[in-house]
Amino acid sequence: MSVDLAVRVLLADGQVGLVRPLGPADADAVLRLHTGLGERDRYFRFFGPMPSTVDKLTAKIAEAPGVGHAAFGCFIGGVLVGVAHYERAGSSADAEVALVVDGTQRTHGIATLLLEHLAAAARAHGIDRFVAEVMAENAKVIRVFAELGLRYRIDHRGPEWSVEIELDGEDRYPDAFVRRDEIAEAASLAHLLRPASVAVIGAGRRPGSVGRAVLANLLRSGYPGSVEAVHPVASEILGVRCAPSVARLSRTPELAVICLPAEAAANAVEDCGARGVAAAVVISSGLTGSEAGARVRESVRRHGMRLVGPNCLGVLSTDPSCPLDATFLARGPLPGHIGVATQSGGVGIALAEALTGLGLGVSALVSTGDKYDVSGNDLLLWWASDRRTEIVALYLESFGNPRKFGRLAARLARTRPVLAVRAGSGGTAQRAAASHTAAAATPAVTRDALYAQAGIIAVDTVAGLVDALAAISWQPLPAGRRVAVLSNAGGAGVLAADACEREGLTMAELSAETADQLRAVLPAQAAAQNPVDTTAAVPAAEFGQALQIVLADPGVDAVIAATVPTAAGDPSVALAGALPGLGKTVLAVRPGQRERVAPLNAAGPAGTACYDDPATAASVLARLAEYAEWLARPHDEEAPPEMDCAAVREFAAARAEEHEGWLSPAAAAELLRLAEIPCVETYYARNETEAARVAQDSSGPFAVKADAAGLLHKSAGGGVLLGVEGPAGVREAYRLLRGRFGPALHGVTVQPMADRGRELLVGVRSDPVFGPLVVFGLGGVDTDLLADRAARLAPLTGADADLLLDGLRSAEALWASGIDRAAVRRLLLRVGRLATVVPEIAELDLNPVAARPDGCRALDVRIRLERPAAGDPYLRKLSG
Repeated sequence: MSVDLAVRVLLADGQVGLVRPLGPADADAVLRLHTGLGERDRYFRFFGPMPSTVDKLTAKIAEAPGVGHAAFGCFIGGVLVGVAHYERAGSSADAEVALVVDGTQRTHGIATLLLEHLAAAARAHGIDRFVAEVMAENAKVIRVFAELGLRYRIDHRGPEWSVEIELDGEDRYPDAFVRRDEIAEAASLAHLLRPASVAVIGAGRRPGSVGRAVLANLLRSGYPGSVEAVHPVASEILGVRCAPSVARLSRTPELAVICLPAEAAANAVEDCGARGVAAAVVISSGLTGSEAGARVRESVRRHGMRLVGPNCLGVLSTDPSCPLDATFLARGPLPGHIGVATQSGGVGIALAEALTGLGLGVSALVSTGDKYDVSGNDLLLWWASDRRTEIVALYLESFGNPRKFGRLAARLARTRPVLAVRAGSGGTAQRAAASHTAAAATPAVTRDALYAQAGIIAVDTVAGLVDALAAISWQPLPAGRRVAVLSNAGGAGVLAADACEREGLTMAELSAETADQLRAVLPAQAAAQNPVDTTAAVPAAEFGQALQIVLADPGVDAVIAATVPTAAGDPSVALAGALPGLGKTVLAVRPGQRERVAPLNAAGPAGTACYDDPATAASVLARLAEYAEWLARPHDEEAPPEMDCAAVREFAAARAEEHEGWLSPAAAAELLRLAEIPCVETYYARNETEAARVAQDSSGPFAVKADAAGLLHKSAGGGVLLGVEGPAGVREAYRLLRGRFGPALHGVTVQPMADRGRELLVGVRSDPVFGPLVVFGLGGVDTDLLADRAARLAPLTGADADLLLDGLRSAEALWASGIDRAAVRRLLLRVGRLATVVPEIAELDLNPVAARPDGCRALDVRIRLERPAAGDPYLRKLSG
């Protein structure tokens, strides 16, 4: 079996192994694994002594994979250490599963990894359930089955227990993956961020070289471990012993940092792998797209190394137990609680400088560069178990596995803020828009849906990232969107109020008691309603009192305090003293300050962030409010809608196998029926006689719609005739459409006229990287003109459905019109479920959906199928 099918996996102890399908060439290795088992393991595997026919058994395990058979093996250092395989029971959807692991490797999670990969292969072949017979004494294997994360049942009667595992993964199955991934990543990335020894390969003698800068930073950081360098002729650099090659180092370093030209860097990676180095950081550029880059990937794969880069800034950690700066930053950042992952070295440098300027520190910074191995997903798992990291900042230009990223980010965001710069939206090219949904599902919309569902605080620029980091580092999250503006400059207050309303914040209505208290401390000419204008003559102390009065109002969730210095004093001086213990969000604005954002009190504790423009403060406050709302939503996922998933999958897979592309109207209507999605009764006719026969068998009047090549917007394109009466009318309608579209007309759909109600759009666009995106909006002929839509990635939770319903500009008026919101919500959840159950759906367009007070149903449907690329987005495997 070709090693090209192998995937790199992390074992529970952080080792890197390979998992791949087994074939006839592996028969000898499978036999060696079985014959090498200890006596007790043989007893559990064979329910007695090893049979004399073990060679035939192992040869069968290693048969070429097919519809009814598959086997996966796990290899460490090229040695087979575990096997899991299944045999299908005839033509049923059940398969018998068995597994065996080398007794010396049993604590590494190998059995679970193999079962995960085996289950993914089984699902792809239509197998719904694993069955197994297990000795009651075999507690370890029983625990593996029980902790897999899938529904299971064990029959405990007798000495041999029967186990049944349902492969139709529940939502908790990916969560089980994540828990196991966290353990493995914490062990694996410790080689990068807490190594016991480091070697810098390419540390130059010339001042200004990248390698020398990395070595100097490593020494300056106070790294406590062993440090060596590799240089072809120097005996020492910066007081550090040098060896002429990796092979001549005095010890095997746990981490190697490589700063060499591309070709030499590829050789160094191979030398490190051969020496047994656990992890490498390749700062070198020029590798990607070259033969040298391919060699780096192969070396990492073959030797089981972890790798950051190439083409990166490096890695650093401020952990006091193991400070490490393996970057070429001009100055190291302050120690702190912000974890930074950036694909761009330049962004990493800018962010480190900006945070240092604000007095904010980092817990770790990893520049992933071209991401041959370590990615943002790996670091999200690392930070989930790193208690020093309280805030995470991301700059990602591309996503290798966005669905896994979304689940990891959402899990992390429930315990600490995760912020990201919107970048890389052009990485997934949009195909030609063949439906209303496709026109709406741009890469930027898809990325923003991912961020919103994961609870990520998304900003547009690196400067915006710094703005938000400052606020969230120093202030609590707002309890709501009700904002009061307090200013000693009326113009600044008005600008702040306008900015708040633009950002979707609500100007709080101050109570009469609050207004009275403000009048008691402010000058007579002051405005005591929101926005509060204290006047320029107010002393600092009175401004501080006014702030405390406003914050005490129960109708206020947050305050933007805009101040300018005057001859009467500087009110910002009183802000820092008024902030402690208030428990509500306060952001300061000081128009004209030199810095875009600065700590309010540069001489002491920052207190809060102070911005140079009210619009910036309002934007940051809106992002914090969105995150607080996300945290407050229920995250318990409601049960997905009931659906005959097997029938739906079988129908769609058969149609995709027959012909990729747009389903016929009849087939599209049938798929909706199987998925229990409400749709108006639909009949298909290929000629005028069939059309007239429909009218004889059903009551009218009818809508007659053309099924013509290239006709997307049926109403606008003249493809819809409404109010057609009787067989003769339907026959004439067919003739009219045939004359209009000529040879392009394939047939017509005939539907009883329905009460249209409010016209909505519900659609799905599946992206090969991000998966299915559900789009909801206003429908009918004006859907593209109005472009009032919202989008969320499937699978949809109940909270996602609610956000779709409320995410339109017209939402308030729409739901006030009396249409059945609950029915539309059910439709969204059912469409989201269909999109995940049938990966063949590339596009689905329900437009219009007629929504009325008594329910909703689709009046027209278009569905395009494609055979999907194989793969499980949540399967545990490393990139490369």
